[in-house]
Amino acid sequence: MNEKILEIVKELREKSKKRKFSQTFDLVVNLKEFDVKKPENKFVEDVILPNGRGELATVIVFSDSVKGVDCEILGSTDIERLAKNKREAKNLAKRADFLLAEPKLMPSVGKVLGQFIGPKGKLPKVITSDIKPQIENYKKSVRVRVKDAPVIQCSVGKEDMKDEKIVENIEAVLSALGAKMPKGKNNFKDVFVKLTMSKPIKVEM
Repeated sequence: MNEKILEIVKELREKSKKRKFSQTFDLVVNLKEFDVKKPENKFVEDVILPNGRGELATVIVFSDSVKGVDCEILGSTDIERLAKNKREAKNLAKRADFLLAEPKLMPSVGKVLGQFIGPKGKLPKVITSDIKPQIENYKKSVRVRVKDAPVIQCSVGKEDMKDEKIVENIEAVLSALGAKMPKGKNNFKDVFVKLTMSKPIKVEM
């Protein structure tokens, strides 16, 4: 376990004012020698946090056949309804963290929701044959995204989680991100950890 990151997590707790809500621990990574204008450098990566997010991600499944899973399921008739109600479609794109869809519904989901979910990097993933573990994994995942700026920020847990659990989550994200970089972790310029309402503290790599 990275002791430097553990010290930062403890320091953030000690210095943070008590809030009326459970703050989120965020990881911020500034990149270097990484041209975001190159199409191949724009990516969206879903990272499973080993200890979860502190709260379950919202997963919505588009399917006419899936049943008995612990998440919201929308079928063909629901998609038709969304096509006639832009406000509801926009709200769905906002509240859903991850979208899954069976292959035959992918085109209609894209047609109806594409303008809302595309800019947010929330295009649906195809349902696998064993959907229950897939859903459970997404519930404890975060989305790591590089779009227009060489910086990445994502949540890595909640204030009520143990320090060691937060550190393990941070290490998982840094490892996944390093694997996506052309030069691995050498593309990391600065790494910071912060709470929702706190100033960031730099991690000396």
